[in-house]
Amino acid sequence: MFLGTHSPRLDDKNRVILPAKFRDALSGGLVITKGQDRCLVVWTREGFAEYAARLRSGSQTSEKVRAYTRVLFASAHDDTPDKQGRITVPPALREYAGLTKDCVVVGADTRIEIWDSAAWEAYLTGTEQGFVDLDAMWSNA
Repeated sequence: MFLGTHSPRLDDKNRVILPAKFRDALSGGLVITKGQDRCLVVWTREGFAEYAARLRSGSQTSEKVRAYTRVLFASAHDDTPDKQGRITVPPALREYAGLTKDCVVVGADTRIEIWDSAAWEAYLTGTEQGFVDLDAMWSNA
């Protein structure tokens, strides 16, 4: 399980340093893809394989399923962190997420999200009330 928020920077070689506590789980390799809300998603190789298997069970006659899987797999990039925990973010994915220097790496349970720091702050600001509302709903259940 990936937890927490971290603020690394993209270096001159377009690498981001993953938090030390995430590195063991990713040492066998990872897959980076486009995510929702203009972030990037980092999966363990096993986690991505499981997700892909669930996608295969969707109806390939559905235009939405085909479109989603095309974009997801076309944008996917596999990598293995180096000894310092750095991964290279390919140009197309950097552009998609608007990554320049300051990033935010968010633990999101079974995956990691990489955000441009300004986009992350805007996202948090825009979703805060929804979080409060859902928290109140679950707390009263």
